[in-house]
Amino acid sequence: MSETVVEKFKIVVASGKRKTSIAKAVVKPGIGRVWINGIPLEVFPVELARVKMMEPLMLVGDLWRKVDIRVEVRGGGVMSQAEAARTAIARGLLEYVDNDEEVKKIFTEYDRHMLSGDPRRTESEKWGRYSARRRWQKSYR
Repeated sequence: MSETVVEKFKIVVASGKRKTSIAKAVVKPGIGRVWINGIPLEVFPVELARVKMMEPLMLVGDLWRKVDIRVEVRGGGVMSQAEAARTAIARGLLEYVDNDEEVKKIFTEYDRHMLSGDPRRTESEKWGRYSARRRWQKSYR
């Protein structure tokens, strides 16, 4: 009878939100590849969004070279998706290193919303108006 040795892999699933965008990141051992919706991060078409998504990777140093990250993002606009992906990547990396205080401190000092999320939401529309603040124009006076 043959014995098979199975190595245990650590796989972490993390999520991030921004406005109406929701991102899910899967972090597992690898060689430093990052995909956003099936597109490698290095060739992501929107440069500003690419830089925003690379922020947590640059902050942790060589740690991200030891893992592969796959991110799926849905909803919202391009920058909203980028910030949701950034939050998911940061949370995934932090959980992958077992909530290391040093990594957590690096993220919170750089941007406190990287781990906690951005609490801002749209203001609700009021009755009798077109939008949250716009009112009817007066034609007299």
